[in-house]
Amino acid sequence: MPRRAKELSAVEIRRLGHGVHNVGGVAGLLMQVADSGAQSWLLRVRIGDKRREIGLGPFPEVGLARARERAAEAKEAIRSGTDPVEARKAARSALVASQRHGLTFAEAFEQFAAKKLPELATDRYRDQWRGTVEKYAIPELGKMLVRDITREDVLRVLHPIWETRTETATKLRQRIEKTLDYAKAAGHRTGDNPAAWRGNLELALSAPGKIAPKENYPALQLDDAARWWIDLQARDGIGAMALAFQSLTASRTGAVRFATWGEIDLRARLWTIQPGRQSSKIPATGKPHRVPLTDAMVALLESVPRLGDLVFSATCGGSLSDATMGKVMRVIHEADLKAGGKGFADARTGEQAVPHGMRSCFRVWVTERTSFDGDLAEYALAHVVGSKVRQAYDRSDLLEKRRAMMEAWGRFLMGEAGATVIRIGAAQ
Repeated sequence: MPRRAKELSAVEIRRLGHGVHNVGGVAGLLMQVADSGAQSWLLRVRIGDKRREIGLGPFPEVGLARARERAAEAKEAIRSGTDPVEARKAARSALVASQRHGLTFAEAFEQFAAKKLPELATDRYRDQWRGTVEKYAIPELGKMLVRDITREDVLRVLHPIWETRTETATKLRQRIEKTLDYAKAAGHRTGDNPAAWRGNLELALSAPGKIAPKENYPALQLDDAARWWIDLQARDGIGAMALAFQSLTASRTGAVRFATWGEIDLRARLWTIQPGRQSSKIPATGKPHRVPLTDAMVALLESVPRLGDLVFSATCGGSLSDATMGKVMRVIHEADLKAGGKGFADARTGEQAVPHGMRSCFRVWVTERTSFDGDLAEYALAHVVGSKVRQAYDRSDLLEKRRAMMEAWGRFLMGEAGATVIRIGAAQ
C-alpha cells in the first residue's frame, strides 16, 4: 500500500522552500514553489496511459481547502472518463469563440479604424473618415452584433441620404463594407458582405453617378485668361503669389499650399512632390510627381519671402488655406464686375471661376489652342496615364517636353500674342 503524504497546514505550506512538495489530503496534490518564491498548486495524475500535471491556481489566491476540493473534483472527473485538461481547453476555446461572435459593429469599427487611420494623410481626412460612420452608421448598427447585420440593416442606414447626400453615402457604404470585411477576416461573421455593391446593393440603390454626377470646378475662360492675369499681377500678398504659382504649374491647390522649399531645386529648375505628402493626392505607394520650373515660375519663387519651410506661409504662420486663394479669385472677379466688365466666370455654368478651375482652363488650352499631345497635359495634371501595363513599361514622365508646354502656357497667361498659340498640325 503506497505511503500517504502528511497533510500540511496552510502555515506549513507558506514556509515551503523552492521545489515541488506533497501537501497531503488528496493523492497527487502538490505545491510548486518557484525561485522567486511564487507558489502554485499542481495535481499529478495518470489519465489513461498519459501522465498529467494539472494546474489548480496560485496560492494563497486559491487556499488550501479549495485546492483539495479542486483536486478531488478533477480525480472524480477522471474516474468518470473525462480528461480535465482537454475539458478546460474546450471551455477556453468556446469562450474565445463566443467573444468573437459577440463583437458589435461599433467595436469592429474601432478595431478597424485603429488599423486604417494611420494610413490617412491628414487629421482632417481622418476626422472625416471616422465622422461619416459615427454620424450615420453607429446610431443604427453600433449595438448590433456584426454576425447579425443584414442587407436590410445596411439599406436602412443608406436610404435616407442616398439621393440627397450621394457622395457622403457612397463613402459611408464603402466604410461599412470594409468594417464588415475586417470582422469576417477576424472570424466574427460568415457569409457574403451585406454592404457589398456589385450584385447586391446596386440592385436596390440608384447608381451614384446617375443621381449625383460630379460637377467640374468653375473654370476661367481662355479668352479671359490674359485679362485675368493682368489683374492678378496687380494684387499684393502671399495668397496672390500662391494663386499665380498654382496657375502657372496647373497644380492642385493643396500641392501648392503645402509645398516646401525642400521640394524646390531652383538650380535644376524642378519641383518634386513625394508620394504620400500632405494634400499631394499621390498615394504613399505612388511615384514622385516632378514639375518642370519655367523662367516665370523661378522668378516668382525668387520673389517669395522665406519665412519657414513652407514656400507659401500664412501671415500668422502655418499653411495657407483654400479660402485664402479662393478669396483672391473672388476679389478679382468682383472688381472686374464693379468696373463694368463681365467678371471671370465659367462658360457653361456662369459661376465665378475658382483656383482649382485653372487646371481645367489649362487642359482646355492644350486641347483647343495647341498641338501638344494630350498625355503631356495629363502628366502635368498629375493624372494616371494609360493602362497598368503601359504604366509598368513606360516609366518616363516626359519632363522636358512638359517644360516646353508649361513655358507656352505661361506665355499664354501673360497674353504674349502669337507666342502662346501653336496651331494644330504645326511643329512643336
